[in-house]
Amino acid sequence: MKFVSTLAGLILFVLFFGFALKNTQEVDLHFFLHYELRGPLVLMLLAFFIAGAALGILAVTPTVFRHRRERTRQEDALQALQNAQSVAGAPQPDSVGSGR
Repeated sequence: MKFVSTLAGLILFVLFFGFALKNTQEVDLHFFLHYELRGPLVLMLLAFFIAGAALGILAVTPTVFRHRRERTRQEDALQALQNAQSVAGAPQPDSVGSGR
């Protein structure tokens, strides 16, 4: 399995490296207020990909922390129930099937 993942990583690296070599032409990126940025196309794409991934992670962060808090609350409640049950002792089963 390690061989397959290494081979897949190597193939992806070669593909992305070839893409980078084929897209080295200079591009102009125009912002508001006449601000302009010049650079190779592949670097512009890489920068915007990284910026998008970072913004996506920042967007998900509050949800992750909310789920962690809720899980902690539920684990505490479960622990309290288990402690209360162990103090009170195990419940006795009802007698089933004895007609006496």
